Amino acid sequence: MFTGTTPLFQQLATRLADDIVSGTYPEESAVPSATDLAVFFDLNPATASKGVNLLVEQGALYKKRGIGIFVAPGARELLLAQRRERLRADFVEPLVREARLLGLDPVEIERLVRDTIAKEPS
Repeated sequence: MFTGTTPLFQQLATRLADDIVSGTYPEESAVPSATDLAVFFDLNPATASKGVNLLVEQGALYKKRGIGIFVAPGARELLLAQRRERLRADFVEPLVREARLLGLDPVEIERLVRDTIAKEPS
C-alpha cells in the first residue's frame, strides 16, 4: 500500500487527507482510530498515531477524548488550500522560472498549459 521514500506516517496522513478532500469522510464524520488504521494498513500503532496527529496539528481532524477522531469543520477547504499552495510552490513557480529563461511571455505559457490540458485524457 505505502511505497517510496516518504515516511509512512506522512503517507498515511496524505491518504486520510485524500479521503477528506474526496468526501469519503465529510465534515464532523468519524475517521478510523489510529489503532484501527494501524491494523488495516499493517503499520506500527505509533506510526499510525503520528499520521493522525499530523492532521490534527493542521486542523483537519480533531479528537473527542474517549469518543474518537473527527473531521474538523472546514477541513476540506483547508486541505484544498494547502494543496493549491503546494502546487504553486512545487510546479507553477518552477514553470514560470523556466519559461522566463526561455523568453516565454505569459500568453505563451498559458498556451502551453492549455495545449497540454487539451492533450490529456479526462
